[in-house]
Amino acid sequence: QLQLVESGGGLVQPGGSLRLSCAASGFTLDYYNIGWFRQAPGKEREGVSCISRSGGITNYADSVKGRFTISRDNAKNTAYLQMNSLKPEDTAIYYCAADRYAYCSGKPSRWGQGTQVTVSS
Repeated sequence: QLQLVESGGGLVQPGGSLRLSCAASGFTLDYYNIGWFRQAPGKEREGVSCISRSGGITNYADSVKGRFTISRDNAKNTAYLQMNSLKPEDTAIYYCAADRYAYCSGKPSRWGQGTQVTVSS
């Protein structure tokens, strides 16, 4: 009953934008640090971005700095990843994850099922 559900993925042309959402059910997300991860074809899963419980601290992988923005709305029990200026190399399955204690550790305790993002012309 404790779930994270990603949505908002899809097919977009290079240079386009997508906004991913991560909705929590069965628990209160404001107690948790949140991370976004992705796994591209033939590659290992990598961390994309992290945000602290209150949203005051954020971190980004070098590959997405200046293009992606992580945010959260604790009143809606939802976190977001705004992705702008998308490139073909951003194509991956994107996962959100949460951990009550660890921040940006790469080993969060709760994971969503993932949503596919494909950047192609």
